[in-house]
Amino acid sequence: DITALPRRRRRTRRRPVVLLCDVSGSMEQYTRTLLLFAHTLSRGMRDVEAFLFATRLTRITMELRAPTPDAAMAAVSRAVSDWSGGTRIGDALRTFHQRWRRRTLHGSAVVILISDGWDRGEPHLLREEIARLHRSCHRLVWLNPLIGTIDYAPLTRGLEAALPFVDDFLPVRTLRDVRELALHLGALNEHGHHRHLHLRRAAAGRLGADARPGGDRVVHPRL
Repeated sequence: DITALPRRRRRTRRRPVVLLCDVSGSMEQYTRTLLLFAHTLSRGMRDVEAFLFATRLTRITMELRAPTPDAAMAAVSRAVSDWSGGTRIGDALRTFHQRWRRRTLHGSAVVILISDGWDRGEPHLLREEIARLHRSCHRLVWLNPLIGTIDYAPLTRGLEAALPFVDDFLPVRTLRDVRELALHLGALNEHGHHRHLHLRRAAAGRLGADARPGGDRVVHPRL
């Protein structure tokens, strides 16, 4: 299974992972594949907390512990009530901080936020909450399925407010992206990284097809 995480090394302690995944309408075509990724992550690592959000936040940690992907998908479907709704990332993060931060988030944790950044909430709220999230974790990784599409640039109001506080802004569109993410997470257990924000120049297929060869370029000059 190419989405599987690298095997655990005996002397390497994996950092806890907190997964926050956008399941709003604009993310609908990616939702199933990203949930399969979340299930693989949860089954491959001991300490994973997972949440979905659109207009509200739902914890799905227990649902992802189901033994098979189909069972996990069924359990998650029953737990989440706002599939394909609007996107309010700032509100979701505020709920996370109010209800779940002390229980699930530790300074050594890696937070993975998956969203295309099409946010309907107030940019100042997203900025405040993403900054708070960044202060509370070891590393903040934002995965965006639009990275790799032709002429994409992170110019939405939400992303412009959030990116100064994001350590890694990475694609999650192709199988190559998933493999690279697994390696990146493995490396974070051993040493720190510089900030890694990039777009792939070549257009890439959706999850399920490898990206074409292409270079990377920094797209956020302030970072």
